[in-house]
Amino acid sequence: MIFSEFEKRIAKITKMELPGEAIQLKMAPIERLRELKEKARNMKTARRAGVLALFYPGLNNETYLILILRKTYKGVHSAQVGFPGGKEEPEDNSLEDTALRETEEEVGVPREAISVLKKLTEIYIPPSDFFVQPYIGITKDEPKFMPQEDEVEALIEVPLNHFMDDSILITKKLTTSYATDIDVPAFLLNNHVVWGATAMMLSEIRELVKSLL
Repeated sequence: MIFSEFEKRIAKITKMELPGEAIQLKMAPIERLRELKEKARNMKTARRAGVLALFYPGLNNETYLILILRKTYKGVHSAQVGFPGGKEEPEDNSLEDTALRETEEEVGVPREAISVLKKLTEIYIPPSDFFVQPYIGITKDEPKFMPQEDEVEALIEVPLNHFMDDSILITKKLTTSYATDIDVPAFLLNNHVVWGATAMMLSEIRELVKSLL
């Protein structure tokens, strides 16, 4: 879809109700995620993060979504696909500020160029003990991406038409922090298997966007 048309349609998202946790849980790697989320909320020890699903005009002015492949490191999210974003810092006024700051740091899109349209459903990530607040935003001009060398292995530019195609919904046998060789719901985006928290957030985004197209 041409970005100018997408921009008109996505503006309606501000008044839409969120599909919510039920849609996220369709892509959950474990059945106990809701239970773990409530336990973490009651303990009040989890850290917080903000991430951004950023849509933008790309090749031939078509609409794209940016994702990142994280560097390989000693951590639970090593070499995984995710949104630009990261943990809340003391200087952030809100988790929206966190998402914008981290997006600028990780992919080089200035926060001033981004319009945040919607706060999505919060998600809990048990292995890292984070509550993550996702947002949807757009930038009207094709970005000049500058990936952060020590954080980002590669940029994954996903065309909207590809993102909305049901053929990207797959099941993948994976070994996670919870179990060995389990079937996990996932998305296959630009030949990258996207699962876990990112897939759950993408599920809600797809549901919202689908109702606008």
